[in-house]
Amino acid sequence: MATPILLDVDTGIDDALALLYAVASADARLVGVSCVAGNVSLGEVTANTAAVLDLAGHPEVEVAPGCAGPIERPLVTTPETHGPTGTGYATLAAPPDRISGRSGIDLIVDRARSDPGEITLVAVGPLTNVAVALRREPRLLHLLKRLVIMGGCFTVAGNTAPRTEWNMHVDPEAAKEVFAAAGRGARSLPLVMPLDVTEQARLLPHHVARLAERAGTSMESLQPLISDAHPLMSFIADALRFYMEFHHRYDGFYGAFVHDPFAVAAALDPSLVSTVETTVDIETGGELTAGETVGDFRGAWGREPNAAIALDGRADLFMERLAVRIAGLVARQE
Repeated sequence: MATPILLDVDTGIDDALALLYAVASADARLVGVSCVAGNVSLGEVTANTAAVLDLAGHPEVEVAPGCAGPIERPLVTTPETHGPTGTGYATLAAPPDRISGRSGIDLIVDRARSDPGEITLVAVGPLTNVAVALRREPRLLHLLKRLVIMGGCFTVAGNTAPRTEWNMHVDPEAAKEVFAAAGRGARSLPLVMPLDVTEQARLLPHHVARLAERAGTSMESLQPLISDAHPLMSFIADALRFYMEFHHRYDGFYGAFVHDPFAVAAALDPSLVSTVETTVDIETGGELTAGETVGDFRGAWGREPNAAIALDGRADLFMERLAVRIAGLVARQE
């Protein structure tokens, strides 16, 4: 049976791929998307999310705007990573009446209450919406089947500061609240997908070319595609070209880490990753380490585990699924 998935996003190029992976997967049923400011502003996140889903042929999926900024800190966005509007070189337009009238917070709480024990919430942006939803419904992590979090780093370097990952860096106070709640009566331990595992999945130009070929198109390179017949493939290629140029400048390889779709894939098939159960807390006051995810791997704190941290994964199998599933989605848009 298909797993009911609720996505919390800050779309974002890899968030867009996560949305596409979710709607392309026969083992998933995307029941809604809540939006949070992070990679870009909330308005841009919400518009991008609705437009990507419409382009993928799924205008029925509810898109609800959540928090416009972190709980305590000013919002910091990352146009150098995702482009000025969040989709790299790709352009999108959402219908003006596409956005839900209820908030992303209400969407999360209402779905959890209406289907207790059924919904998997996959949070691939800052954890602001999840923290605020927990304030409104303290039983949230018991009502959900599972919470999956893309964020943090434990045994590898950060991608924002030496010891911090982007989503945790944007709103560490929210992350601290979520992990504190995870230690109190959650139905299952949250699955945490940190950089340790997501950076094992590198999307390279030949993966995109293979995806296009499977979808019935052809690409010699990641140059702009002018194709009315393949608007979704054009979007993917134009967005990824910007993302790959960013990684070439900052990470030394022409390709891209695809963090967010890996989190969705692991939510659907936990066998894709190997996990360690431990206690996680978030540094909020450090001058150099605000947003650091601190894992107590030796049990020094003597606390019960509140997270299952993925430290290794079957990245090749995930990359194969990513190509096959999104290629199938592109082919269906012709």
